Amino acid sequence: MILLDTCAIIWNALEPSKLTSKAKKAIKFSENELIICDISIWEISMLIKKKRVIVDGTASGFINLIIQSQNYQIQQITPEIAELSVNFGAEINNDPADRLISATSILNNAPVVTADQNLRNAAILETIW
Repeated sequence: MILLDTCAIIWNALEPSKLTSKAKKAIKFSENELIICDISIWEISMLIKKKRVIVDGTASGFINLIIQSQNYQIQQITPEIAELSVNFGAEINNDPADRLISATSILNNAPVVTADQNLRNAAILETIW
């Protein structure tokens, strides 16, 4: 089981060449055990709204297509994820999405596929890149 950070979800769908070979292999071999956080759905919608990600159609249509194409399991914010996310020290930056993704990774014992250097440098997280 692996968790994809928002950037990895987008690149896996639109620009797989931006993923490292290690990230591509992890995604391929975990095909039926891929998790995304619900906060990533919001982040993707915001990126589309701000035109930082360009897609045909609506944000919801694009996101639903992504979810269906990879059979992603969507992890909702649980009380435990929320609690852990607000109790990190300086090892995780103050971005709420990064904190929720990190907490989800830890509590699901699922490494995070991410290009985010901050998350990759966090000793408390197992990352794939």
